[in-house]
Amino acid sequence: MNAFMISVRALVFFTVLAGLAYPLVVLVAGQVAFRHQAQGSLIESGGKVIGSELIGQHFDQSQYFWPRPSATGAKPYNAEASSGSNFGPLHPDLKKPVVGMPRDLWTASGSGLDPHISLEGARYQAERVAVARRIPKVVVVQLIDEHTEGRQWGVLGEERVNVLKLNLALDQRK
Repeated sequence: MNAFMISVRALVFFTVLAGLAYPLVVLVAGQVAFRHQAQGSLIESGGKVIGSELIGQHFDQSQYFWPRPSATGAKPYNAEASSGSNFGPLHPDLKKPVVGMPRDLWTASGSGLDPHISLEGARYQAERVAVARRIPKVVVVQLIDEHTEGRQWGVLGEERVNVLKLNLALDQRK
């Protein structure tokens, strides 16, 4: 009976520790030290939440930069349906030549939700956006350069541009 009670006490102790105390400490630490990220890295415009820095959005009008294709099915960039396309590097659809277009503009990311395009992908679209907005291409390229994010921690990945932030900067430009 003594061993049974010790086991019950250990179960209760570790349940409270791992099931309540630890998640509460992580929640509070996240809200204090990383509030923006803990709240979903939300982007607001005019006091209204319009998206997240972490999840792509569908843009198809010519005056906006277009994101990578979404692999989430009928509802583009649906975070509830996060998935890749499951196309391997030898899949026939990925072998089709897309002349002169950066690869990230015609292939989905691993999650299907990537909010970024490559710097090359953004510059590829600059002419179309400039013409649609009737502004000089140099202005569009300058906005791309201002919104280019470097490699993560200076070493991981490539330079990239958050499509939502760039499109917001275009809209806010007078």
